[in-house]
Amino acid sequence: MNQLDAMRTFMRVAELGSFAAVANQLGTVRSVVTRQVAALEEHLGVKLMVRSTRSLTLTSAGAAYLDKCRAILDMVDAAEAELMEERATPRGKLRVSLPLSYGLKRLAPLMLAFSQLYPEIQLAMDFTDRRINLIEEGVDLSVRVTGRLEPGDIVRKLGTSQLLALASPGYLALRGRPQHPSELMRHACIGYAPHGSGRPWVFMVDGRLESFALSFRLQANNGDVLAEAAAQGMGITIQPDFIAADYLAAGRLETLLDAFAPPPLGVYAVLPSNRYMPHAVRLLIEFLSERLGAGEG
Repeated sequence: MNQLDAMRTFMRVAELGSFAAVANQLGTVRSVVTRQVAALEEHLGVKLMVRSTRSLTLTSAGAAYLDKCRAILDMVDAAEAELMEERATPRGKLRVSLPLSYGLKRLAPLMLAFSQLYPEIQLAMDFTDRRINLIEEGVDLSVRVTGRLEPGDIVRKLGTSQLLALASPGYLALRGRPQHPSELMRHACIGYAPHGSGRPWVFMVDGRLESFALSFRLQANNGDVLAEAAAQGMGITIQPDFIAADYLAAGRLETLLDAFAPPPLGVYAVLPSNRYMPHAVRLLIEFLSERLGAGEG
């Protein structure tokens, strides 16, 4: 038994809560994973996990051993990586999850440039707005554009994106330009609904954030669709600058309520854990941070 390999397998099983899920990630059969953990338990002379048909639970000894495994494997990974980084070209597999609109408009050119710079890194990009479980899906890094991080998120900030209230010149000529967020109740509003229900719009009023619950004539979970709807004169929408830019440049949309602009969204690299960061992941974060933080976000 290779003890380090067994410790890694045990750690994965503990994190995913499933022998089958780990076997799927490793491209092997469930029995191989089960035998490896059983061999580790026999070597240690203690039960690490309690199995049942529906669940897998760490024993108290298993929970304590898991913490030790994480610390030991972090040290091993860091030691090996430092030696390899000194003499080797960056290489290996790197799987990244990218938001759809921001990914296509801002990140895709940077990701291609990164791949050109580090051709030995095998880069796999998944463009989706779905919130994923990085550990379960084997993703090394996810980029997220948000104003609200979830508890427990492990992130590195890459840049910011400003939210803009937008409408077409034709709509404003017909319905008038609102001078205060409270006037939006008298307008047709088009709302972003990531989970099927629109959120209140938030503006900075008298130095503090104020929410406005509005009735939306149109909702979607894609900002490009909503920006196009606004450009066709269907109403007012709020969109990040990376979606609005082309419409503003073409004169199809105008900004409004600029004096009440909400705080910018953050652009974050989300990591699966706060343990050792692989060299390729660190290189990508540094690469994106330099460019997005310098105004490309």
